[in-house]
Amino acid sequence: MSDLMTPSYAKNMKIIGHTDQGGGRADGVQLMVHKGYAYIGHIFSKGFSVVDVRNPRNPAPLSYIPAPHNTWTLHLQQANDLLLVVHAKDMFAQPELADEKNYYKGKLDSHGESPEQDWSAGLAVYDVSNPAVPKQIGFMPVKGGGLHRIWYTGGRWAYASALLDGFTDYILITIDMADPTKPVLAGKYWLPGMNKAAGEVPNWKSTVGRFGLHHPIIHGDIAYCSWRDACLAVVDVSDRTAPKLITHKTWAPPFGGGTHNALPLPNRELLIVVDETVLDNREDGEKPIWIFDNRDKANPISISTLPEPNDTDYLKVGGHFGPHNVYENRPDAFVSEDLIFATYQNAGVRVYDIRNKWQPQEVGACVPQPPTKMVDPRPNRPKVLHSADVFVDKNGLVYSTDFSVGLYIMEYTG
Repeated sequence: MSDLMTPSYAKNMKIIGHTDQGGGRADGVQLMVHKGYAYIGHIFSKGFSVVDVRNPRNPAPLSYIPAPHNTWTLHLQQANDLLLVVHAKDMFAQPELADEKNYYKGKLDSHGESPEQDWSAGLAVYDVSNPAVPKQIGFMPVKGGGLHRIWYTGGRWAYASALLDGFTDYILITIDMADPTKPVLAGKYWLPGMNKAAGEVPNWKSTVGRFGLHHPIIHGDIAYCSWRDACLAVVDVSDRTAPKLITHKTWAPPFGGGTHNALPLPNRELLIVVDETVLDNREDGEKPIWIFDNRDKANPISISTLPEPNDTDYLKVGGHFGPHNVYENRPDAFVSEDLIFATYQNAGVRVYDIRNKWQPQEVGACVPQPPTKMVDPRPNRPKVLHSADVFVDKNGLVYSTDFSVGLYIMEYTG
């Protein structure tokens, strides 16, 4: 068995497949698996890849769709034989943003506005009825930095975070997909103070960090919006053209902010909320994965946190030690309100049993070997894992991307 197939630590999990995604493009962020094919958005390799995972023990890279000049296509969504891919300015390609402190704790509006926009900004739509060969059929342009991350599970409406001209950071937009060849920006919502073009003045301290939407997750007519250092905004989207706030909850400070996911578990009336670690050596403070009681949608309350990995001293490992992402219960894949799958950056993939919502337990873990070669081109990055996204298919197979080590396919055996 090769070193790539031997995790540095595992509990109730094993690696069954790995690929470098082909062409030296071992970096990945968001991934979707559809009819035995994985679509992987790259963060440094400027495009997205298609990988044949029908044989999970021997995943095979098929094709690479390059992004336009100076453009990120790192996030994507798949549903109903459609693949939606973000187009946004490649922020990490800007020299001043190669320092993560400037990207995650600074201001982005100046990077999203330019009289000569030399990047593609908007939403690309692909037909994946032939899953091995994505075919672009539509595009929705926007003026500004572009889209960051989308939520789409089929049907008429998609939702995204967007950095638009005139706004200080990413806001919520709704997208009418009635004609997938011509998606239309239908509605907007932002926290008060973000519309600088309208003369709004921020009511938060500039030292707090990013008041910008990472992305929404929708259940019914409610958008659960992870608003980075502004934490959680719960938004009524019953009128998709005019979303309105239900409640805004903050806990940063004293905690570190960086809210990345807010995943509703509707049958249990719970909300899983992830605060993303964005700086090395926990310089950005404590970043838990929270469980919220969500019975009162106007007043979700934190009741517990998922335990941190403790099988080794991951702070000493270096890089980012803390959560990045959770699997978001895609309706056409694996759905559970008892098991939570999370990426923990330098600590790999973690599985949590939350049947006891007051005392969640870690029941699985898989930490691949660290990279031998870095794809991340930014200077002075430590050579450690940076586990990014996690997807679980209908068969319970776990897929995970990383900034430098490619795609891993794992089994949870607990």
